[in-house]
Amino acid sequence: MPARDTTSNPLTVSIVIPARNEEASLSACLNSLVAQHGVAYEMIVVDDHSTDRTREVASSFSGSGVKLIKAPELPESWTGKNNAVAAGAKIARGEWLLFTDADTIHLPGSLARSIEEAKRQKAALLSYSPEQIVKSFGEKAVMPVIFADLATSYRPSQVSNPKSPAAAANGQYILITREAYDAVGGHAAIAGNLLEDVALARAVKRSGRKIFFRFAADAVRTRMYRTFSQLREGWTKNLALLFPHPLRLAALRAIEFILIVASLAIAIADALRGHPPSAIAAAILCVILYAVFLTRIRRAHFSWDASLLAIFGLPLFSYFLMRSKLFHNRGAVAWKGRQYSGDQKRIEQESDSTPQEKHGLSHAQS
Repeated sequence: MPARDTTSNPLTVSIVIPARNEEASLSACLNSLVAQHGVAYEMIVVDDHSTDRTREVASSFSGSGVKLIKAPELPESWTGKNNAVAAGAKIARGEWLLFTDADTIHLPGSLARSIEEAKRQKAALLSYSPEQIVKSFGEKAVMPVIFADLATSYRPSQVSNPKSPAAAANGQYILITREAYDAVGGHAAIAGNLLEDVALARAVKRSGRKIFFRFAADAVRTRMYRTFSQLREGWTKNLALLFPHPLRLAALRAIEFILIVASLAIAIADALRGHPPSAIAAAILCVILYAVFLTRIRRAHFSWDASLLAIFGLPLFSYFLMRSKLFHNRGAVAWKGRQYSGDQKRIEQESDSTPQEKHGLSHAQS
């Protein structure tokens, strides 16, 4: 990798965008970033050996000051994203580094506001959880379920509390001081970690520095997946790493779905048989169970239509959890055309995935 350029006066922030086969989303991302104002910044797009028009899209923004570089060949034991963002960080000149994904859209003025918020919070690392754009039935059903459990497992109030050991970040938006990044070893220190956002946050918090994490619909939004294959591959990569007991959680969510559906079915059946008391009792139980479920889902900040459809996401979430655990145990985790073993190390650079199947999560969530 090239040595970091320290000869010029540092900018306030360097935006580093890793991009591997991101032709469908990169243009919108860059358009939202070149329109930012109120802060001095540079933009570095790191092409991670794309096979689509990613380089062409990035090159079309060269007149707007976007710098395009190519990621080095993937070293043994590194993940592709860590290799790409590390390459961008090497040449970055900013006092702050913003690592953001190519499928994000940044609201006007959000970059300057994020710097101000990090300083106000005295945070060495600030991470935003973007507003999630969901369009297909599958996205609307399962994404609220997943993010509701993430909100329970990684509570922003605990993550942002220096006295709590809890640490988390969303790789779609990580703002970190150059000093903190170098002090914890940057992405080189977590080179083989598929959950690099959480790993970086943990390293920063362990160093005694403060991190700040919140939901940020006022700053950034993203559509993580556009097809079911992307949805399945992305969460297969991450779920077994995000949740300590994925099989237990899969069982709980499956039981929750069965109880809600069964109580509804009993209520309907008893009503048709002419048994009003038992039908009413079953209906009341169904309403209570669904209300409890919906209360939890609403914490994930999705639209009402997605929250209501999330009941159908419960069995799908259980399936993704079991699939993720199985694939990690087998050492056969695929991500953007690369294969990783169960210990999160690269074992094969290219698979037979099509370019369309290589798009996916960055978060955390990435």
